[in-house]
Amino acid sequence: MEKELKTKEVKELYSAISSLKNAKETENFFRDLCTISEIKAMAERWQVAGLLNKKVPYREIAEKASSSTATGTRVATWLNHGTGGYKLLLHRRQGEK
Repeated sequence: MEKELKTKEVKELYSAISSLKNAKETENFFRDLCTISEIKAMAERWQVAGLLNKKVPYREIAEKASSSTATGTRVATWLNHGTGGYKLLLHRRQGEK
């Protein structure tokens, strides 16, 4: 599975995303790239990650984020044992407040 993310095409996508200059450019790009359902699913995971980072209980997260406890469990796995992407952006977002 990880090998599937190491292709030239995936690297080009990451490079394109990293060249976006602001939230509006990012919004426009993701709206063209993704379906509304895909964007909503990513937004839900991001909200869950933020709540998990604040140590909110799973059931409360499910209620606040309108998500399942299974989503909370999956996000927690990547938050705690992933590549650090969630933690990096959560840390940056905390610095903005």
